[in-house]
Amino acid sequence: MRYAPEPEHRHGRAARTGVLLVNLGTPDAPTAPAVRRYLAQFLSDPRVVEIPAALWKPILHGIILRVRPAKSAAKYASIWTPEGSPLAVWTRHQAAGLQRLADAAGEALTVRHAMRYGQPSIASELDALKAEGCERILVVPMYPQYSGTTTASVMDDVHRWQLTQRALPEIRWVRQHHDEPAYIDALAARVRDHWAREGRGDHLLLSFHGVPERTLHLGDPYHCQCHKTRRLLAERLGLTADQISLSFQSRFGKAKWLEPYTEPTLQALAKKGVRHLQVFCPGFAADCLETLEEIAIEGRQVFLTAGGQRFDHIPCLNDHPAWIAALQAVVRRHCAGWPLHAEELPRAAELEAQRQQALALGAKR
Repeated sequence: MRYAPEPEHRHGRAARTGVLLVNLGTPDAPTAPAVRRYLAQFLSDPRVVEIPAALWKPILHGIILRVRPAKSAAKYASIWTPEGSPLAVWTRHQAAGLQRLADAAGEALTVRHAMRYGQPSIASELDALKAEGCERILVVPMYPQYSGTTTASVMDDVHRWQLTQRALPEIRWVRQHHDEPAYIDALAARVRDHWAREGRGDHLLLSFHGVPERTLHLGDPYHCQCHKTRRLLAERLGLTADQISLSFQSRFGKAKWLEPYTEPTLQALAKKGVRHLQVFCPGFAADCLETLEEIAIEGRQVFLTAGGQRFDHIPCLNDHPAWIAALQAVVRRHCAGWPLHAEELPRAAELEAQRQQALALGAKR
């Protein structure tokens, strides 16, 4: 069968609006086999690795997937929580928080979450939204700054799911929110909360996930959007150029990636005399391996070894109330024109029934 079976139609049920939050993904467990499955899916995505498959697959399966899973599993184990992977935990909390706000506002939204790589999959959650009567779905990639390596890959997977459907829901998606005022407000609130508890450091470093430099020259807007986020956050916090800087982390392979790199930046700041450094990762909506292990553990060691005296990792937005409110603002803006409130749904259903009746009459004539 070319198309998946449709969920049973319920006459008289008003169509709902679904919201799908999509994050990058995580292994199911901090073990080598689980990490291998995750990396195999992640690193097989041509959006992530733009090397011809004939050249890349022997390297991936012959070297990387034999060596890297055990090392990565040990790192995941160092940050794993009783609830599971931090990324999975925080993404669940974000979806639940957004659902609570929607319910409190009387908005007929169904909020679910998915992972681009791993579980729950995008396809399974889109199926679930359809089964719950959602004929309008807003897809929210949880990447504030757009990149072909992240946001575009989410939409590739959404489009693959659409090819399996007979009755397609109306789909919208959020391309980016790097300069959304509510997002900048949420970042500022997170930093100020940390300052209130721990004091203000000598310098604030914003570390974003890195991508190959060639993507910038090929037209990817990620680099520019990271810099805009830095500028807007600096303005909101009242920081001067010498009080806040930007770097890119998580290099992979030998190709040149976006600069400046985070590790050399940590060393340079310590040698320049910064004693109390605070590092924040605005490009990550939720704490994960890259923030909790690469920054909070490895980055701390790099800075202190280079002569720094105090290192603070400022948590990601996670389920901070200002961030959940920002998500609500983003969703409302992108759902403009869709009936969201309960009292609007019967009227929308009535208008659709009238339209169908008019079409039937026209056909008889």
